[in-house]
Amino acid sequence: MDFGVVLQTNPPASRVVELAVRAENLGFSHVWTFDSHILWEEPFVIYSQILDRTRKVMVGPMVTNPATRDWTVTASLFATLNEMYGNRTICGIGRGDSAVRVTNGRPTTLKTLEESIEVIRTLANGGTTSYNGSNLTFPWASASSLEVWVAAYGPKALKLAGAVGDGFILQLADPDLARWMIAAVRQGAEEAGRDPAEVTFCVAAPAYVGDDLVHQRNQCRWFGGMVGNHVADIVERYGTSGEVEIPHALTDYIAGRQGYDYNEHGRAGNSHADFVPDAVIDRFCLFGSPAQHLERLEELREIGVDQFAIYLQHDAKEETLLAYGETIIPAMSGPFVAKA
Repeated sequence: MDFGVVLQTNPPASRVVELAVRAENLGFSHVWTFDSHILWEEPFVIYSQILDRTRKVMVGPMVTNPATRDWTVTASLFATLNEMYGNRTICGIGRGDSAVRVTNGRPTTLKTLEESIEVIRTLANGGTTSYNGSNLTFPWASASSLEVWVAAYGPKALKLAGAVGDGFILQLADPDLARWMIAAVRQGAEEAGRDPAEVTFCVAAPAYVGDDLVHQRNQCRWFGGMVGNHVADIVERYGTSGEVEIPHALTDYIAGRQGYDYNEHGRAGNSHADFVPDAVIDRFCLFGSPAQHLERLEELREIGVDQFAIYLQHDAKEETLLAYGETIIPAMSGPFVAKA
């Protein structure tokens, strides 16, 4: 299993870069960031510094969207970074949440998402694609290589992730829900004539190593609120019962949700996440001792998860990175022997 870390691009940007460097030195393979240009600093500027200061980590957004940038601009950003730093970028993409809602927009349709993936991936892989009636290519990007991983929750979005995604991003660490969603993505791949084994599965969630469970929950309750925004969209689209069966473990907890303030998005102490019960936080996040983290990670690996990415938005960033780097990542990698 690979390990990633998800950072907010809060100022100073130098702090974000330092955390990325620290993560690479501790064995993390991927450095992701939020992409919400009004709430936080512009990530693509910071990616250039992260890539310059590191040697091999993959870097990209978790997640960007089709609405806030022209698709050709997004593709050019990735292809340019690839030319500068040797194909070390990755694109996580979804329909859009905070980046579009802060400006009173709405998430894009799945059709728009699918079309944007085709344009971004083709251009950033040196190909030619049709865009606004023109056939376009980057004549300078023939050596660029980019994977696009799709973030999804709802049945149709999961199917799309399987049909077109190089990877699937699930932003919660509940094994039962992960099992259901991974199965849906695999089915989508099969229906599209793809080998499901071609899709990389990534679970992203807060992880906090320590023994004060009450404090850990309070530091990470914001995550249930963030996921709740997407769940609310699913409930609005499909209802809580009907032709499409949605697990109640995903939908029931938002019954007490009353609005959401994006000024507190992704922040510990978010006052609009009080509706999230402890049991949901325990299912969605990883808490406790290294042994408890390893137990959950092994369960996720058994159902097909290829990468676990830590949302590092709490008051123990350095401690969590160190615990993973020195204990958890080595344990998940297994023993190494110099001579058999």
